[in-house]
Order: sequence, then structure tokens, then C-alpha cells
Amino acid sequence: MKLLPQIIEEILQTDSKAFATNGKHGINVVPVSTIRIVDDKILLMNYFLDKTLDNIKENPQVAISCWKGLKGYQIKGTVMYVTDGNVFEEAKGWVEKNVSNRVLKGLLIITPESVYDISPKV
Repeated sequence: MKLLPQIIEEILQTDSKAFATNGKHGINVVPVSTIRIVDDKILLMNYFLDKTLDNIKENPQVAISCWKGLKGYQIKGTVMYVTDGNVFEEAKGWVEKNVSNRVLKGLLIITPESVYDISPKV
């Protein structure tokens, strides 16, 4: 069953988003940029992450929020970090082609477990 509706996929891949972890460095929330959705998994490209990586090594439970205007969602799930293998190499090639001013250090593969609408009720 597909957990992420099309509207969430679109916002995740084009608009504002923040990624939250909790671990060695306590709660850490950072803005993130490049995301792709493949087989209902969120692929978050790592160009600069530091404390975030330490936190996910200790606690793989994460959350990502995304929004466009007043419409927003929070996705909670588990994450796996990879720096090699087929999925990483595919992502690296995609980054080289589409975001050529960045160097991919690693790939966070987030498996969504729950989705919440965080839009204001007006």
C-alpha cells in the first residue's frame, strides 16, 4: 500500500522541508534540499550533514516536515544511511546530472511509517 500521496511527493521534491533526528546531539532539526521518491521511500541526499548522521547512528527514528504555503505534512519513519551500492550509485549519477554544484557524500533512505497533516485548520 502506497503511504505517500502524490501531493506529498510533489512538496517533498520541490518545496520547503526540515529533517529531525534525536540522539547523541539531542534533538536536531535541519533544513534539507534534494529529495527523490523511489518505491515509496524518501531518498535524502547528504551534502553537508554532521550532527544528523551521529544522531541516526544512535537512533534511526526520524521525522521530516514539508510545506508549501499553509499546506504541510509530517512524515515519521526509520532511516538507513548508505555510502555505496546500487542505490547510492544511482543517486550519485542523478546528483551529478541534476545538481552538478553538489557532491553526494551519502544517501539517507527513509521508510515512511506514518503521515500527519500539519496544515492549520482555518
